[in-house]
Amino acid sequence: MTSNNLISRRVSNIPTSAIHEMTRLSAKIESPAFLSWAKPTADTPEHIKNAACEAIKKGLVGGYSTNAGLLELREAIVEKLKRDNNIEADPSEILVTIGAIEGLSAAVMALVDPGDEVIIPSPNYSTHSQQVIIASGVPVFVPIIEENGFQLDINGIRKAITKKTKAILFCTPNNPTGAVFEEKELRELAEIAIENNLAVITDEAYEYFTFDDTKHFSIVSIPGMKERTVSCFTFTKTYAMTGWRIGYAVSSTKIIEQMKKAHIPFAICAPVTSQYAALAALQGSQDCVKEFRQKYLSMRDLMCKRLDELPTIFEYQKPMGSYLMFPKILLKEGSDSKSFCKKLLQEARVSTTPGIAFGPTGESHLRMSFCVPKETINTAFDRIKDYFLKK
Repeated sequence: MTSNNLISRRVSNIPTSAIHEMTRLSAKIESPAFLSWAKPTADTPEHIKNAACEAIKKGLVGGYSTNAGLLELREAIVEKLKRDNNIEADPSEILVTIGAIEGLSAAVMALVDPGDEVIIPSPNYSTHSQQVIIASGVPVFVPIIEENGFQLDINGIRKAITKKTKAILFCTPNNPTGAVFEEKELRELAEIAIENNLAVITDEAYEYFTFDDTKHFSIVSIPGMKERTVSCFTFTKTYAMTGWRIGYAVSSTKIIEQMKKAHIPFAICAPVTSQYAALAALQGSQDCVKEFRQKYLSMRDLMCKRLDELPTIFEYQKPMGSYLMFPKILLKEGSDSKSFCKKLLQEARVSTTPGIAFGPTGESHLRMSFCVPKETINTAFDRIKDYFLKK
């Protein structure tokens, strides 16, 4: 038996992450202008770090928490959900997870059987389809409508439903497009889910970062949807806590209890130090969130301005949320986004992420992150402009 025979088909069929490949290649380039990662460049606010240090000093983090997470954290999450998401919940309906990613994975494992189809509006965050594949499910990509600001194609979703369809999985505000799915669309989607007895799984990592009076709406807040929905949130984006790996899921107690069966063998519990940090994040001042949002809005507007200076190279839809945008490459060589991004990195020293990383409908695009300093954006676009002027 060769080593190739030892690897499961469901894992070997997952392509290497183009996001991490670009990071690896960028490390070989001298001083690249880095727009690849959806990772805040700001540090975690001081009051959050101090709370974690205090919990360590008090000897509170040396053991496991309950599998569902610290009760006081889940109680604080319940208050946050009611205040900010119009979601009525009980601590028993909360599962604290290792970031939103582990919550999404636990949801997929709890809801999807081998051969079940999961509808994913696309372009989509690559991890979502990988989670479905690992559960031996089948991702079914339904293109979102680019010319309409990357909004959902409700009719397309309805047409994609078959006898094998089990769930709909989506991200709003969206990674990679920056779209914010409208409440009207999500209410229509809820009707489809109820009519067809489908589960809904949501990734709401960028919930606080919406712009131009656009509002984030949680589908789980619709009466009757909690019984069939798992909504996953995270402290990662909101409080610049990527390395802390802490998030949570909300659903009915019945579904949460089943998710624990996946959560326990994969994780046992979320890191206790991070749980105390998350508690401080919720209970402390929210001024940092407002400051992050204002910074991202300013950087979005700068990136749009710089893209407007390159009208023959890219066209774009202005992102209404997240800190990401997904320009379309107008040049002929942009039809292979991976080759285009590698060339841009090697010859212009600008690191972006190829659109093909975000599903088949992502091809001919690239993802750029604007959660970076002003200087990084200007350097990147100065280099892009110079590079294409020389061609």
